[in-house]
Amino acid sequence: MAFDVSRRFLMAGGLAASTMTSLAACATTSAETQGAFPASTTPDPYLLGPKEGVALLSRNENPYGPSKSALKMVEYAASKGAYYTSQEAVQTLMQLIADKHGVAPEQIVLTTGSGEVLSAIAMIYGKEGPIVAPRLFWDTTALYAVNQGVGSIDRVPLAADMSVDLAAIEAKVSSDTGIVQLCNPNNPTGMVSDAATLKASVKRMAAKTTVLVDEAYMELADDPEGNTCIGLINEGHDVIVTRTFSKIFGMAGLRMGYSISSAETAEKIRGVVMSWSPCTSYAAAIGAYQDEAFIDYSKKKIVEAREMVNMTIDTLGLERLPSQTNFVYFKSGKEANDVQKAMSAKLISVRGQYMDYNEWTRVSMGKIEDVERFCKALPEVVSA
Repeated sequence: MAFDVSRRFLMAGGLAASTMTSLAACATTSAETQGAFPASTTPDPYLLGPKEGVALLSRNENPYGPSKSALKMVEYAASKGAYYTSQEAVQTLMQLIADKHGVAPEQIVLTTGSGEVLSAIAMIYGKEGPIVAPRLFWDTTALYAVNQGVGSIDRVPLAADMSVDLAAIEAKVSSDTGIVQLCNPNNPTGMVSDAATLKASVKRMAAKTTVLVDEAYMELADDPEGNTCIGLINEGHDVIVTRTFSKIFGMAGLRMGYSISSAETAEKIRGVVMSWSPCTSYAAAIGAYQDEAFIDYSKKKIVEAREMVNMTIDTLGLERLPSQTNFVYFKSGKEANDVQKAMSAKLISVRGQYMDYNEWTRVSMGKIEDVERFCKALPEVVSA
């Protein structure tokens, strides 16, 4: 099948030269771990990023970050010999977050990425009863508690359109439930739940048990303010919302996340978290949090890349889900692990299979030139 991605479309809006320094996370994808990519001719001796020439589209971090403002703060912290995090830096960041969301600083818990606080929450509430959650969600932190022998996950099937079935989840909730865990927008589907439906359902469930809403990708949604559940907390509902600096802020390698809840719940969570982020993480977060220009630029480039992927998938007549994140979940008609392998042969890294969703592939938004490579490779991969 002949297929050409319009260069005019790919270049729409102009490709500004990147002025940001990218810090890639040190973890590797399964394809990289298994040696699917050939050795680089100029290897990175410190293993701080993908091998040279690899289009890294398997992780959901912002490839344009960290921002200059974040990196300047990291340099400043290092120049001050700030080996440990000062309480003043902690309070500054908590106040910035509190002011933005209309909450009090004592309602915020700062941790080493949102994974730390999500794991702590799972350990606290998992022992009180099952974690009720959609069948497909970012379950790593809930599984952490399960693997420690604390609780279990009661997975509720997705709706026919792959959205989170809130009515079915609500029907599962009782006073014996440990916690309800939702991810909005969801990962790996990328879908946002209808705001009115979600908030009404969360209120009803919170009358019976604590409801956790993981909003790692909320800044990437079309209407973050309209979709967030943070407002329910100050209304007095038993709700916890988690956020991260790993996504829109591009700080996955610097590790900073947080939760917002009632002050009482926040104090409970603080008693379980296991570590403090280093001073450089707080410094970077303080710099990045107020950098609206970087946030706007990043979101525009991510949306531009997502539209390229959507157009490619639609032109091929494949099924995809309506994403409001920096990744797209689509049904290729082939085994997801086979798609991953075929892409890796072209030095393109995408995610493999989730659970038994064997024909669904998740592709994340990298830099425009990397996404362009994926769009050109996809027709050959799915028709092979």
